Amino acid sequence: MKERIRDTDGEMPSEMEAAAAQKWYQLIKYAVVGIFFGILFVKAEVISWFRIQEMFRLQSFHMFGIIGSAIVVGMLSVWLIKKFSIKTLDGETVRIHPKKFSKGQVYGGLLFGLGWAITGACPGPLFAQIGTGATVVVVTLLSAIAGTWVYGRIREKLPH
Repeated sequence: MKERIRDTDGEMPSEMEAAAAQKWYQLIKYAVVGIFFGILFVKAEVISWFRIQEMFRLQSFHMFGIIGSAIVVGMLSVWLIKKFSIKTLDGETVRIHPKKFSKGQVYGGLLFGLGWAITGACPGPLFAQIGTGATVVVVTLLSAIAGTWVYGRIREKLPH
């Protein structure tokens, strides 16, 4: 088991500090996983504007099948993690904290869905779309970044 790096005060560093302490070549594994998922998104047509429009027009089951499969895999994974007390690669216990529902989630979901329907892109596949040569999606990416920044600025005023 790896030993975690400690500060000079003997305290554990934050996740951001721990990530910054990694060498650049240790981050290659994340690039490989990202490239793999990008290829998977392209082959499954998850990044296809036409497939996304079919979904929102209720003309095809394709995207609903992919999203439903992801939900089932996620539920099964969480169940297995809890049932067998699975630990991280560093040997730490995985803790899944209960989430509290708020009406802000409904507003955020509606806003997210509206943006997804208008642009034909959700945040995950944006980079895969850009990677396939759909450079116009850079506008969507910049808009997503701007929206995240605006949310951070007005977060305290929003219903949570």
